[in-house]
Amino acid sequence: MGALRFNLNPVVALCLALSGPAMADPQNTARLDEMYEALKTAPAPEAERLGSEIRLETSKSGSPAMNLLLKRGRDAMATGNTGLAIELLSALTDHAPGFAEGWHARSVAFARAGLMGPAMTDLERALALDPRNFAAIYSLGALLEEIGQPALAYEAYTRVTKIHPHFDDVAEALARLEGETRGSDL
Repeated sequence: MGALRFNLNPVVALCLALSGPAMADPQNTARLDEMYEALKTAPAPEAERLGSEIRLETSKSGSPAMNLLLKRGRDAMATGNTGLAIELLSALTDHAPGFAEGWHARSVAFARAGLMGPAMTDLERALALDPRNFAAIYSLGALLEEIGQPALAYEAYTRVTKIHPHFDDVAEALARLEGETRGSDL
């Protein structure tokens, strides 16, 4: 039997070998709690700023090596290289299994590759680790819509609005699904 070969960039492999596990920062958690609370009632421009800050904070793993894997995985997705994205983000989830954004990012890559089962599994894991991750909940809604579950997608989008009422096009998604899920008046 031949040796198992990984197709990771040698720099990324070295970073993985030298890094420790990602750790949550208690001060960061308190700051996130405050931002999430403010987000619920913030007017649209302020909500957009707060939402961006929250997404930036939740994209920090606590490890430069893991942050690099997340960045490289996202960059690979941005260029349409979902295979490489899945590979990089799999390394991330293997080495930082407690980092919710790693699971969320890989779920997006799986969905783009048409692998809906693994995408759903990763979203489940991401939301178990961070139930307030409105971007992951939105991704869940989009995935549920994609697989023909409009009522469940509607529920997911509604949950997003309870956390971040002004997130992306969640209002449009709800309006689009309203007729499909709520019926019509006679």
